[in-house]
Amino acid sequence: MTDMEGAVLVRSHPRCLEHDPGLGHPETRRRLEVVLDALSSGGGGWLVDREAPLPPDGDTLGMLRWIHDGDYIERVRAASGRGHGFLDSEDCRVSRGTFDAAVAAAGLALQSALDLVNDRLERAFLVLRPPSHHAERSRARGYCFFNSVALAAEVVVSAWGEPVVIADFDAHHGNGTQNHFLDRPDVGYVSVHAFPSFPGTGTADEVGEGLAAGSVRNIPLAPGADDATFCSAFETALDEMASRLHPAAIVVSAGFNGHVTDPVGGLRLTEAGYRRLTAAVTATAQRWSRGRVLSILEGGFNLQALANCARIHVEELAAGEPEKAHA
Repeated sequence: MTDMEGAVLVRSHPRCLEHDPGLGHPETRRRLEVVLDALSSGGGGWLVDREAPLPPDGDTLGMLRWIHDGDYIERVRAASGRGHGFLDSEDCRVSRGTFDAAVAAAGLALQSALDLVNDRLERAFLVLRPPSHHAERSRARGYCFFNSVALAAEVVVSAWGEPVVIADFDAHHGNGTQNHFLDRPDVGYVSVHAFPSFPGTGTADEVGEGLAAGSVRNIPLAPGADDATFCSAFETALDEMASRLHPAAIVVSAGFNGHVTDPVGGLRLTEAGYRRLTAAVTATAQRWSRGRVLSILEGGFNLQALANCARIHVEELAAGEPEKAHA
């Protein structure tokens, strides 16, 4: 480890600000700005890098072919080149900066996963956009273009040959992430989310396919679920999946759109709920994964709630003291 041993690394990059879906769209650059400002205003146990190193774009695009069809990657590039309109669904509006932002977001995930497997970091929170978990192999969806979460998990599994668990507490089900790993017994996917809600997937009978049966665990909750219901479901599902797979790392789809004030989530979580969710992640990582957590920002569209909850998330990641975790 480096002299940053034990610190949570908060990583972002200015290129992630370049995606501009237009007036009135909730997925704005201000989301990253308020999170980074909240995390830069004092506090111990984490280091903020607003211009974290990225791999060469060619390397990132090559690795993205693990996750997305090559033709689809070029469709994202072409749509961004047009500079207006949308790709695949009206919620995925594009600008001339969309492709660069999406590649940078994937690059942050790729570099951080490589740093994790090479023992250069133990925990990180990636403040990136566009978000990830709705992006499918050949389709943009739900504000998402490239699935950075799936890419990070693939890198870790491929490098170590050991299982990874993806823990998704975004208010909406991560259809793209689940579909990518649906038949993979080496990657567990846990999601607690509002249902029925966008994207309409994530029912309890979606459990994985073939040899991977049991490696997907969905807990769909009625809209309006509160801290007690949501957190209890997440804690139980994550513990059961980790006990099954003994993961080498936990990758988190950290969505904060379940907050009671969020305009799109439909849930009633509070700041205390997000602290409890993160504590469940760190406890699981301590038990099974030598404390290793790679957390990636997903939703969260009330700016004040997003800033507050993201800071709480990082505080709790730092409080887990990964350097003291046992093997």
